[in-house]
Amino acid sequence: MKNSIFLIVMLLASNVLFADDKKIRKASLTEATVYTNGVQLRSKVYYTAITGINEIIIEGVSGNIDPKTIQVSATGKVIILDSKYSLFYPKLTHEETADEVKKVRLQILKLKDSILYMSYDLNDIQDEINVYNQAKNILKSNGVMKSQGKVNDSIMLLKEALELYTKKMNQLNKILSELRKTKDKKKQADKKMNDRLNRLKNHLSSIGNQNPNNQPIPRITVTLSANASTSGNISFSYLASGAGWSPLYDIRSESSQGKIFMNYKAQVHQNTGLDWKKIKLNISTNNPYANKTKPELNPWYLSYIQHKKEYNNARIQKSNKNMYNLNSSPTEAAYNRGFYMEDMEEEPALSASQFTSVVQQLISAEFKIDLPYNIASNGQKHMVLVQNSELKTNFKYYSVPKMDQNVYLVAQMLKVDELQLIPSKANIFFDGSYIGETYIDPTNMNDTLHLSLGKDPNIQIKRRLLSSKCKEKVIGDKIEKSLAYTIEVKNLKSSTIELIIQDQLPITTDNDIEIDKINIGKAKRTERSGMIEWDIKLKPKESKTFDFDFRIKYDKSKRINI
Repeated sequence: MKNSIFLIVMLLASNVLFADDKKIRKASLTEATVYTNGVQLRSKVYYTAITGINEIIIEGVSGNIDPKTIQVSATGKVIILDSKYSLFYPKLTHEETADEVKKVRLQILKLKDSILYMSYDLNDIQDEINVYNQAKNILKSNGVMKSQGKVNDSIMLLKEALELYTKKMNQLNKILSELRKTKDKKKQADKKMNDRLNRLKNHLSSIGNQNPNNQPIPRITVTLSANASTSGNISFSYLASGAGWSPLYDIRSESSQGKIFMNYKAQVHQNTGLDWKKIKLNISTNNPYANKTKPELNPWYLSYIQHKKEYNNARIQKSNKNMYNLNSSPTEAAYNRGFYMEDMEEEPALSASQFTSVVQQLISAEFKIDLPYNIASNGQKHMVLVQNSELKTNFKYYSVPKMDQNVYLVAQMLKVDELQLIPSKANIFFDGSYIGETYIDPTNMNDTLHLSLGKDPNIQIKRRLLSSKCKEKVIGDKIEKSLAYTIEVKNLKSSTIELIIQDQLPITTDNDIEIDKINIGKAKRTERSGMIEWDIKLKPKESKTFDFDFRIKYDKSKRINI
């Protein structure tokens, strides 16, 4: 007897020792790294494990998860054997199922009764419509209305007949109109009831197979092996869609300090199905869904072009030996608009391995924000300040008097590439006042960003045509035209300024037009664009004048766009 009891105890102990233990845990979200498209979520959950194999079922997972990106780690004396993602469809209990079935069946019976009575109403309305339509037909077919009989001999009879016809027809039309409106409303109600009945029938057939809301629960199941009872934390991360951020910049300039500050802000939105409550938030310029594949060059084969007509002729001339009789060598017919010729042992076909690309990770910036954030899963944008930077800036004045006889203050912000910016709009504030917006595109600029801060009325500039030096004469079949301009600038400020004045000379791609005798003084000239530029310094109250002139020769029988 004692041996039997001992044996039973040992069997029970062994069953406990080697049985799988499944526990459901609710994970808490701790950190989110938001990319321009997508987000990496990090969560943790506390677990307890007994000796043997343990399955920890984790809920609180986003339904937008990318299962192949799941990464799991754990503390405690356990070995992580496996992790997998699944959707769980909760089932109703037996009691809940019985109550739900009874409730739905009662609704179906009531709805069927309502549909039946609705059909009676529709039939009654249709009968009334038929009666009134018949009355209209009788009225229309009456002999008096058809000018039959003696009615034409009496104006009074004709008048009374018309009044009766008009009155009765109007009454009948109004009654029919109201009946048709009532019929349409009841038909719409009947359709809604039938749709509702179909939904209830479908719901009745699905009761017991899924939860009432038909919403699956995302789960991550982690399998652990433990040599002894232990506990610890499971940390896991994964990539999810339904989140992202877009940049927004505020550029603020203070003239008294001579400095420019940039506020780098992120408009974060998320609809992952999980509310982010007091989490660590990171902003990354990376896009995990963007192509990370470095392109590879494959051999560039040249060959003679064979048109489709020639190819069809070749098929007709195909011999019994399955060879094409073409007036070209096999090599020449090898690659002709994708048509493959069978006599091609010299050049083997390309294999898939030759198109295999090497994946290379792109460099990105990640901004860690040391503040807890709450962001609901509703898709609304939340403004997050990423960083506030003071930009190393040089201030210069620019003017293009040919287009605008004003002088503009321009800030040259240096080493902007170090800020890891991405293309977006920027709001500009000067001395606390909003003056407009610009667009920052780091992909189309070097490490210096030029930002126009507006006009300065204390610097005057004028550009005039010097008529006394402008001449035009005809020599042979050519017209020679000389043009001269002067630019006057004056500094009314109390400080020395640096000013760049830009103008241009004409350029041409027509060999019949000549531009010569160019005189631009000490200005710098860009041959390709015709740009000329003076880079000067002006002391307080100082004025300077710059002249330039040139000559144009062109065919006298033609006109040019000067």
